[in-house]
Amino acid sequence: MTEEKNTIKVIDSTIDAIENIKSSLQTAKVELKKLEEDKENLSDQKDQLEKDKEKLEREKKQLQEEKDHLELQKTKLEREKQKLEDDKLHLEKEKQEKEKKIGDLTAEQLKLLDEYKNLKKELKKLSKIVADQEEQEFNVDKIKALLSIYNVLLEEIWQGQPHFRILLTLHGEAEEMPREKIKMTTGISGAMVLRAIHELDNIDLIEYDEDTGNVRLKKRLFGKGALLNK
Repeated sequence: MTEEKNTIKVIDSTIDAIENIKSSLQTAKVELKKLEEDKENLSDQKDQLEKDKEKLEREKKQLQEEKDHLELQKTKLEREKQKLEDDKLHLEKEKQEKEKKIGDLTAEQLKLLDEYKNLKKELKKLSKIVADQEEQEFNVDKIKALLSIYNVLLEEIWQGQPHFRILLTLHGEAEEMPREKIKMTTGISGAMVLRAIHELDNIDLIEYDEDTGNVRLKKRLFGKGALLNK
């Protein structure tokens, strides 16, 4: 009887052990399943991290490209800024030069106007003398004296003026010639020649073509041979 009890006890212990093993296996199975799920989650997380890494790499590359583009734009803008500053300095220099030329021309014009007024006044005096002499005895010596003064005025003053020399040149053989040729023929500076041409054009003595640069005598004041030595 005692032996049977021991056998039953051993059997019960074995059954308990099997149950424990079964429970352990069940627990291990659950844990293994959890590990598989964790592994799968980690794999998903790894894939997501890889995707995030690739995205960050793309964004980094894009940012670098944008940075390089901005650097190029910055360099280009700096060059354009420098060019604008150079152009500004150049324009200011041209403006100063033109203002100086305009000032010189204005002074020359004022001088020319004064000389013209004086000559006009003297010519009026001569006309009055001639008119008076029609009623009185004609004074040849007085007329010669006055004419000698006008001759000096014409030769020493008016012949040196751009307007006079341009008209004199166009009253020669060629009634039309380029502005540059007039400049070389008269020996007058380009700015003064151009100014005189415009003023003579304004009073219809000559015609100036801005496109071709040609100057044509419009109104002849005397014949071609009038100034030739005879």
